[in-house]
Amino acid sequence: MKFKEFGNRELPTIIFLHGGGLSWWSMEKIIKIFSSENHVVAPIIDGHGEDGKTNFISIDDSADKLISFIDANCGGRVFALAGLSIGAQIITEILSRRSNITEFAVIESALVYPIKGTRGLAVPTYKMFYGLIRKKWFSKLQAKILNVPEEMFERYYKDSLNITKESLVNITLSNGNYILKNIIKNTKAKVLIIVGEKELKIMKKSAERLHNSILNSHLYIAKKMGHGELSLVNHEEYVSLIRNFL
Repeated sequence: MKFKEFGNRELPTIIFLHGGGLSWWSMEKIIKIFSSENHVVAPIIDGHGEDGKTNFISIDDSADKLISFIDANCGGRVFALAGLSIGAQIITEILSRRSNITEFAVIESALVYPIKGTRGLAVPTYKMFYGLIRKKWFSKLQAKILNVPEEMFERYYKDSLNITKESLVNITLSNGNYILKNIIKNTKAKVLIIVGEKELKIMKKSAERLHNSILNSHLYIAKKMGHGELSLVNHEEYVSLIRNFL
């Protein structure tokens, strides 16, 4: 896991964690705004972007690495953690392990129910998709599904060429098999849970479960939006929401 840092290190630290198949650049506009008044850290999850050659192992492993960074560089606690999709799952795992690691947390589109059949389908499916992701036409389809803005496509496509087969299957398995731990109820963080109104039923169900599991939480449903669409496409609305929450 690589870490990009922006702004003054003496200011409160906010960590923004990107979604699966993306990298820090997907939150660049958001980072630019917040780095004027905060120390912003943008990790690059193993298997993604500039860290594409490092195999992604699991959500647990990624949580370990981010906690180690916070302990070594932030005194064991940060002002806020914010993440999208698999990045939000990693943050959810961190909140489950360390109740006082952050004052605020933003969890956007986190899946916390395992998807049936994920383990059986992942290996044969990745063999087919691994070849396809190198095709630009297929990459454009994937980018549309992920709500990647058109101006970010070339970076998305370039990064997709770096992912390894092992990372691809491990990301699929980790994302589809993640289970929320009941111990998350002990978190001392104030938590904002975001889900798009147009997301799959299991994503809305996940958001409701997170909200019910975390006493000090607020559930925000992004009207007429799909998976990750709030932060990726409507970043100004996302920034306004986060600022009000903080």
